[in-house]
Amino acid sequence: MKTFLQNKALPKWIILIIDQVITTWSFALSFFIIRQFDFETILRGHFFVYVGIYFVVSVSVFYFMRIHTGLIRYSSTDDIYRIFTAVLVASLSYAAIIGFWISPELNIDSVNIYVVLLVNFFISSSILIMMRIGAKALFYFIKRGTSGDKETVLIYGADSFAILVKQALEVSNAGRFSIAGFVDDNPNKVDKHIQQKRVYHIKDIEKLQQKLHIHKLVILSEDLKSEARKTAIEKCVELGIKVVTVPPTEQWMSGHLRMSQIQDLRIEDLLQRPQIVIENDKVSADLAGKRILITGGAGSIGSEIVRQVLSYKPEMVIICDQAESPLHDLQLEMEEAYPEACLKLCIADIQNFNRMYALFKEYNPQMVYHAAAYKHVPMMENNPSEAILTNVMGTKNLADLSMTFDVEKFVMISTDKAVNPTNIMGASKRIAEIYIQSLNNISQPAMQDDVKGTALQQTRFITTRFGNVLGSNGSVIPRFRSQIEKGGPITVTHPDITRYFMTIPEAVQLVLEAGTMGKGGEIFVFDMGQPVKIVDLARKMIKLAGLTSNDIEIVFSGLRPGEKLYEELLNHEELTIPTHHDKIKISKVREYTYNKVDASISELIALNKEGDETDVVKKMKVIVPEFKSKNSRFEELDSMVQ
Repeated sequence: MKTFLQNKALPKWIILIIDQVITTWSFALSFFIIRQFDFETILRGHFFVYVGIYFVVSVSVFYFMRIHTGLIRYSSTDDIYRIFTAVLVASLSYAAIIGFWISPELNIDSVNIYVVLLVNFFISSSILIMMRIGAKALFYFIKRGTSGDKETVLIYGADSFAILVKQALEVSNAGRFSIAGFVDDNPNKVDKHIQQKRVYHIKDIEKLQQKLHIHKLVILSEDLKSEARKTAIEKCVELGIKVVTVPPTEQWMSGHLRMSQIQDLRIEDLLQRPQIVIENDKVSADLAGKRILITGGAGSIGSEIVRQVLSYKPEMVIICDQAESPLHDLQLEMEEAYPEACLKLCIADIQNFNRMYALFKEYNPQMVYHAAAYKHVPMMENNPSEAILTNVMGTKNLADLSMTFDVEKFVMISTDKAVNPTNIMGASKRIAEIYIQSLNNISQPAMQDDVKGTALQQTRFITTRFGNVLGSNGSVIPRFRSQIEKGGPITVTHPDITRYFMTIPEAVQLVLEAGTMGKGGEIFVFDMGQPVKIVDLARKMIKLAGLTSNDIEIVFSGLRPGEKLYEELLNHEELTIPTHHDKIKISKVREYTYNKVDASISELIALNKEGDETDVVKKMKVIVPEFKSKNSRFEELDSMVQ
């Protein structure tokens, strides 16, 4: 009993002895049955010779097939198959030895040994299997009796994977889980039983919660995007049932699910939409064998671009960022995931033209993904000069160098905050967009004189625009999660504030697809789905944590400088045209001539160097007439700029 409770396993040699006692006893019993229990005749014959030889054969087969090495408490159908195989091999080997060697050599009378072996096969294999099933049942019966409080769980699905999850939960963590049943929406499975557990319909979850006090719903992490699963998850969240995910069985260690692999459902999982499908062949043809520069490569978007680009086998990936530690971490991750890839990691600031010139000259990239930018609205509202230096001048540096070194494509990562901007950050990104687009409209002489490029325009400049990405550095979700872990309160700026959200991987997939389809000059706008109220997001995160609004308070702190209630993806004056991808549209915006834009931006950079923030912001409002400050110290400038 103590051995069971302490999770200790019997030594392998004891299991081997027990197995051989069973098989040898079974063989002897079969012998008696065939000879009709004529003990006197049996014992005067060669009974002990037959039994002794069978013991030697059986122990040899069981040892070499390693039947004794398995943990009985984890016995499965595979173990049953191996037992049948071992008994069969032992029987056939024994029959061969008796028929071709023992009987002719020793000239002994032979009982009908083949019938004995047939009877023995069924008796011994049945007892061996029953012994394992009984020991396993006893182990978990004892565990359940000593495990204390249990968590009642439902398992989503009624397929082979759901059965494996049930078995894994039953054997894990000292019987901590009590399986209430399965939930599914398949009418052919509902109200059936699987391994003595009923399959319920999704709509029955609320009744089950009231009747059985369900604690958790267990669901496969890969299947979170199914509409039926989303319905089940939403219902559980509303009822206060925690939702946990388990990885696919191929990720289980040695076929066993570890408790550390059971993860609480994240809000990122809940907000995911159906999987985005991109034309991988076209993207691969565009990226394979190319030298690709990724700026801001250590950031949330940039690092995901690195990961996805490397899967298309480029010739070289140049990763540029000024953040040393994140760049080092990314290097270690990529060297482990893609050991054959050619990676060049450069600590550099895109504001530094000479440093970037040296980088272009050394590696001569063929494609540039420009993700480096300052993105935090309140921070840039208080530091407009840095927004100009990085988001405007840094982008200009990279774009000009791309022209000089005949880069094939330049893909800029922009933001929905560039549409009708109300803050410095959004306006700076809109100015960068304007400059990028103007480069596709310049005349050849202007390009040669002003950009110092080659005589022929080759670089195609493409802009991608999307909203917030889930889980990015400094975004609202990690902040809410941290506040919940601390016991609250959660701070939301305004009860009506809404945002668009997209996962980082799907945003980057669309960036690569847009970069492939771009001909130059387009602003690609991504389908961000429906906007989400931030306060609703906070409430869902509280429920996902198994808490209620009584446990975690939500406090409204007021809009921050430059912040607006609703983000837009298109200017009111803009139109969109569809593309072959239903998640990507092209924004038709006003076109600007290169010479005028270049002169305006040069003046803006010059004003920025003088250090007068008022003049800088005034000039930004001239370049972007729709830039109207909100909740900002620069609001008074709007009336000065007409």
